[in-house]
Order: sequence, then structure tokens, then C-alpha cells
Amino acid sequence: MTADAPVGTSLAASLAGHADGSTLDLRAVSPGTFDIEPPYDAFADDLDPDRFLDRELSWLRFNTRVLELAEDPGLPLLERTRFLAIFASNLDEFFMVRVAGLKRRIAAGVAVPTASGLLPREVLEQIWRTTGALMERQASLFRDEIVPALAKEDIALVRWDELDRDEQKACKKLFKERVFPVLTPLAVDPAHPFPYISGLSLNLAVLVRNPKTGKEHFARVKVPPIFARFVPVGNERFVPLEDVIGEHLKRLFPGMEVLGVHTFRVTRNEDLEVEEDDAENLLAALEKELLRRRFGPPVRLEVEETIDEHILDLLVTELGVNAGEVVRLPGPLDLTGLHDIADLDRAELKYPAFVPSTHTQLAEVESASPVDVFKALQRNDVLLHHPYDSFSTSVQRFIEQAADDPHVLAIKQTLYRTSGDSPIVEALVDAADAGKQVLVLVEIKARFDEQANIKWARKLEHAGCHVVYGLVGLKTHCKLAMVVRDEPEGIRRYVHIGTGNYNPKTARMYEDYGLLTANEGIGEDVAHLFNNLSGFSRNASYENLLVAPDSARDGIIERIQGEVVHQLAGRPARIRIKANSIVDEAVIDELYRATMAGVPVDLLTRGICAARPGVPGLSETMRVRSILGRFLEHSRVFWFENGGAPEVWIGSADLMHRNLDRRVEALVRLPGQSEVEEVARLLDLSFDDRTSSWWLNSDGGWDRHHLDADGEPLRDLQEMLIATKRRRRLLRTTERALDHPADA
Repeated sequence: MTADAPVGTSLAASLAGHADGSTLDLRAVSPGTFDIEPPYDAFADDLDPDRFLDRELSWLRFNTRVLELAEDPGLPLLERTRFLAIFASNLDEFFMVRVAGLKRRIAAGVAVPTASGLLPREVLEQIWRTTGALMERQASLFRDEIVPALAKEDIALVRWDELDRDEQKACKKLFKERVFPVLTPLAVDPAHPFPYISGLSLNLAVLVRNPKTGKEHFARVKVPPIFARFVPVGNERFVPLEDVIGEHLKRLFPGMEVLGVHTFRVTRNEDLEVEEDDAENLLAALEKELLRRRFGPPVRLEVEETIDEHILDLLVTELGVNAGEVVRLPGPLDLTGLHDIADLDRAELKYPAFVPSTHTQLAEVESASPVDVFKALQRNDVLLHHPYDSFSTSVQRFIEQAADDPHVLAIKQTLYRTSGDSPIVEALVDAADAGKQVLVLVEIKARFDEQANIKWARKLEHAGCHVVYGLVGLKTHCKLAMVVRDEPEGIRRYVHIGTGNYNPKTARMYEDYGLLTANEGIGEDVAHLFNNLSGFSRNASYENLLVAPDSARDGIIERIQGEVVHQLAGRPARIRIKANSIVDEAVIDELYRATMAGVPVDLLTRGICAARPGVPGLSETMRVRSILGRFLEHSRVFWFENGGAPEVWIGSADLMHRNLDRRVEALVRLPGQSEVEEVARLLDLSFDDRTSSWWLNSDGGWDRHHLDADGEPLRDLQEMLIATKRRRRLLRTTERALDHPADA
């Protein structure tokens, strides 16, 4: 999930007015302040008013699918453990952003019904019912299945009472030497107000008594996040850090009787609220807001189910949460720490190791040396499919070679999220040092990566790069890189347009497409787009791109309507869309109209889908599938059969309001037939009934189809793609050995 930018003028004009008759100007609203979806009057249309699923509840069903992976005994045990941690961190972010947004809308009096017809308060009530059951399900899975299964593999997650004497002595030593010096007990009494509890921190609520006066006191001890969540005690045995602290509280409260210790955790509104205008220094404003983020209002209080009622009442009162926002769970709380357990060096309990291979068009059969990317692109366009195709030997190599090449005059690139030790940033710095013109558009409002992006922005500026922060009121989310090279035939542009971030680390875990091309028309369009982002150019017309917020939605709708024309004329017609989320009502309505005309519509979504498939008279030819696995499905693909001459677009935009209205996004049409055929194979496999996936019902429920009629597992799409890449790599190695036996 990523943050919403301020809404543009057109949406502000369409927003319903306040009760006092005034109009809310969303241009003056901070990003994420209300996170309002544009009102969509379902009754003002010729279609069924009950045609949209609620986006928040759809997201919860996505996270339920993640939990189902953790529950799957057919998956490697440590991968199940990791999915349990992912489920927990996903839910944390959902509360920090989405639930916080709903509460803000209700408090601000802008709680208009969503497209699903539900009021925010009704959505919030359903969220609490659903998440409560999911968190209990997660806790039961951890306690009843994962912990015993790990124990059978000699990985023990134990509580303090299960440690032997030597282990307890080792923990006592650890506490005395490392943990105790860091701890700060915070008392609550007339001289000490209730302390601020930071979001997502794990805390101990401690009740102590003065034996001389008999008076009881409350204190809070924060569990330091700088130590391992699960403390290793040897032989792959682990105990929660809060247990170690809880057993040694007498050192923190000498002379007092410790009556009770209870673990609790608060989730706060963590969204940013940064107002921006032409005169404001956005970088400075964002840095200031980051300091305020940790003081957001609470939206959830997690406590262990054994908590003393008196302590719970105190927490509820002091934190300002209501009873409905309290979640009682069996300990330990905060299972995001299970990532450390999943990282254990136990290869037999994980997915088989996978090493991305160099794309065949970027791999020289006759040599093991890196390919000249520019020469390769002069021959053919290259469609990359990460993580199966190596990022480091393609996109990273493209930027690094451009930085070193004396014929390269300029590099222009967008940066939304990147790694902490980014080779991309280092290459851009090297290029600037070499005297090349380097323009970097850094999106410093990328949610939860703001601090890292500020750091890179400063570094790039100090190196002499031209650093800009995009357009006021819009978040720059497009994934673009352009290299301008001086060649004997004249100036030539080389371009990369992708669906994922320029991040070598996530490129090994996220499934994404990227196009490397020297196509003249695409290069010219990308050059215009960069000029729009860095200067005052407002060219909104592109031949080979669909760009949000100017033309992406209209371009997609126009092509959907084109499929209806082909269908009615008896020509081949079909629509296939792959996206992270499919929410935009205007696009969904056009898809409904296409299905009503008989056009087959296939939607492949990892997360949210607001469309209802299979509704008689509305969406009978619509199928919605979801695929989750070891890699995070992240690419966006838009396929139109186009009367038998398929037109395929890839890019950064999901079908959401924030992407189509409040972000700069870019979709590029694949220029070559071979690239179109490659995407076709992926979509064919994805919608094949023999491929494991989840199928969406018209009522919003998802059914998992992962076993055949005989109870055997269906094909795993990602494992099939891994096997294909391995075969290609083996073939390439064999060819090299045959051509150069001495090297082999």
C-alpha cells in the first residue's frame, strides 16, 4: 500500500459540499488527510446500483488469502512462518492508513457513502468484526500449528517457563549486560503523567506495590526494538524478549513488589499530512512532518488476553481508544518478528533457491563478459520479466553503463523507492561526477520510505544532479529512465519503462515487467514527459504512452469500448487486465458494459477488486482471479484483442482513483509482436483452470482452487516460470560449452 497524494482540481469540484453549504477544496487538504474516494453516484447510472464490492473489505479478503498461505501444510514450514509475519505487517499498515482514514472521514463530517453504498461507519464496523476474527485465527494458527511444527524441526519458540536452568541463566546475563542498560521505566503518578506510547511499539504494563505504604503504582516499560524480537538461547531455541524483561523487573523497580506484568501494543495513524504549494519547501515540510508522524492518534490497542481489567481500563482511558478498538489475543503479540525466524539458515524448510538469470537478449553466448546494452537495444527491444530476469544484469547494468559511457550526454530517471545501498543512485552520482547532465525526479512522499528518499535527494543534489520533486498536488509514481547518447547517426534515446521500482532488493522478490527500448517514438514521448515533470511544459499528448492524470483513464476506457465495437462486428474481442488493485468505478462500469455486449473480460488482481464477476445480466463473461506465492505479483498489464491485432500496455498504474487522478503514471504500448506473445503466454497460464489461484465470487468471497479432482496440487505459476528460466539458462550454458569447449 502506498500513500495518496492531494486530489486534483477536477475532483475537488465534484466533491459534495459541507452541511453548512461550503465546499471542501481538496487542493488545500494534506495528502492522506481524508483519503477520500471521489463520490460515485451508483443510482445515476443505467447499471445495477449494487454492482461494486467495498474496497476496504476486499483488501481484508486479500490479507485472508495471505493467511491461507500460512495455513497451507503443503508449503515449506519457514515460508508459512514468513506469510504469518507478512499477514501481521499487512494488517498493521491497514490500520495505520485505511482505518485511520475512515476515522478521519467520520470525524471531519465528510463520511459520504462509498461506491459500495456503505457509510464509513458501517465499513468500520465490518472491519472490526472481520479483523477480530482474522487476528484470532492468526494467533490460533501460530500457537496450534506453526509452533508445534517448528518444534518437530528442532526450532523451538518457547516462553520463559519452558527454558531450562542454563538457558535462564544465559538470559539473565543478557538482560544484565545488554538489555537492562537500555530500559527506561516510566512511572505514572501525580508527578509523572501517562507516557506517550509510540505506534507499533511493544510495551509492558507493570503494576507494582510499595511494601511500606501498600500503595499500588502503574509503570510502562518499552520493549527495545533494537534487540531481536525472539531472543536466541542456543540450538535454535528462542524466547520472546518481553518474557526476558518481565522476569527481571525487580532490577528496574528495586524495593517494590511486582504484582503483574501485561504486554500491550498500540497502532496509530501513521499517514503523513503535508500541505504543499508553489512557495513551500516541500523537503523541509516533509522532514518536519516525519517528526510528528509518531504522535498520530491511536486506532487499535492490542493486549494479551490475560490482562488485568484495572490495567486495561487505565490503558483505554489514557490512550483515548474505545472498547471496540481493543483486541485481546493470546501472547506473544506482534508476530511481525517472525521474519527473523523465517530467515533461519534452514534451506530444507524454504522454497528451493532461485537465482535470476540474464535475459537471453542481454546474454552473450560467446562470452561471459557483460553485454553492451546499447548494442543489444539497437538490435531488438527487450521485455524484462523480474524476478525471473535479473535486474542487476539488465536495468542496473543499463544505468551503470550509461554512467560510464563517454558517448552518453544525459540521464533522466524517476526514483520512487530504492534500496538503502542503491547502486542506481551511486551510478547517477558517478554520471554527474563525469560531467553528464543528470536529472532525477525523487518522489519524497513515497509512504514509509520518505526518510530514505530525503537522504537520497540530498546526496544526489550534493553530487551535482538536478533533483526535482514533481508536480504540485501529484505524486510521481511512474517508473522511467532515459539515456541520451551521441552516436555517429546522431542523438539517440534509450528508454526503460517499468511496472516496478528501481530497487535491486525488491526486484528479487517482486514480479514486474520492464521494457528496454531504443524505439524513437517511445523515446520522444518519454522526453516530453520528463520535460513536463521538470519544467513548465504541459504537453499532454503522447503517441505511445498513456499518462495519468491526463489520459490514462480515458485511454483505457476508449480501448474497452473499442472491444465492444469489435465484438458487435464479429471480430475477435477480449480484455485481460493484470493489476494490484481494481477499484476505479468508471473503468469497472465500462468493463460491465463490455461483458453485457459479450466481450470476455479476465481480471487478474493480487489485492483489491471492487468488480462483481458472474452477475446475471451484468458480468456473466467476467472472470476474476488472484495469484499469490513466493514472489509478490506486482506488474500491471492491459491487454486488448483489438480485432485480432492485440494491443498490450504495461506500466505503473493500478485501476484506482489515486493512480488515475492523483499520480503521474505512465503506460507504454509494447511495440513488438514477440513481446505481445510473451505476455499472452503469461496471461494464458494465469487464467488456465489447471493453474493454482483464487476465484472471486459475485458476493465478494474468494475460493481457493489449488487441488485437482484427485486432490493433487495444481500447477504453481511462479514455479513454472522459474523452471522455464532454468531450462533457458541450461541451454545457454550448453551452447557456450559447445562453442568454446576450452572455456567450459
